[in-house]
Amino acid sequence: MRVLSSLVIAMALTAPMLASAAEKPQTLPGTGKNVVIVPGSFVDGSGWRVVHDILSHKGYKVTVVHQGHESLAADVAEAREVLEQQVGPVVLVGHSSGGGVISIAGDRGKVRALVYVSALQPEVGENMSQLLNSMPAPSNDIKQSRDGHLFVDRSKFHDDFAADLTTNRTDFMAASQVPATTALFGGTVWDAAWHKKPTYAVLSTEDRALSPDLQRWMYKRAGSKVTELKGSHSVYISQPEAVAKVIEDAASVIN
Repeated sequence: MRVLSSLVIAMALTAPMLASAAEKPQTLPGTGKNVVIVPGSFVDGSGWRVVHDILSHKGYKVTVVHQGHESLAADVAEAREVLEQQVGPVVLVGHSSGGGVISIAGDRGKVRALVYVSALQPEVGENMSQLLNSMPAPSNDIKQSRDGHLFVDRSKFHDDFAADLTTNRTDFMAASQVPATTALFGGTVWDAAWHKKPTYAVLSTEDRALSPDLQRWMYKRAGSKVTELKGSHSVYISQPEAVAKVIEDAASVIN
């Protein structure tokens, strides 16, 4: 009886531990895989919450870079600082102007793949303003302050930036904008890592902030593997599962 009682007690003690272990996300085989996300202008990183959760649950280590958007060099330095903290291979993701940042910051050995999400994808010697002016967006409700900071007209934010989200959400996004500068968009790109890395792209076909035709042209020029989604410039918020899937596809090339 004492033996049976001991077994019952042992099973009672270990059962919660087994249940807890079963609930934990599976660890990816081999070395850990890191995803570093560089948000674009006018928004912070909070919109990537669901993509973060999807990938984290599958065992990825996800980090979102804080971008000041004061200059291209400063944003690249911020992205590189986060990259230095990663242990193991990295999939580097950029949205909007973050595409210009990852094109430069991605020239690091640990960065194994690049993902452009409704993003600019400049060549060496270009700047982001040059690209934007080459194929203007369907709408251009960007305002400029006297000190050279740029922001989206709050009354137009929903229609231009995130028409596939509810207005109560976009009203807050408009009120909590992270202004960019003319210096950021005018900075000359000095590297283009997409020449050297496997590159994936999400093309948002209903984008009013970044011309879908420009996206298609840039992604074709770079030889990116393109996934077209019927969504706005904020497609990573409206369709996080689809965007996370593209990031996973990019991670699949990592050894």
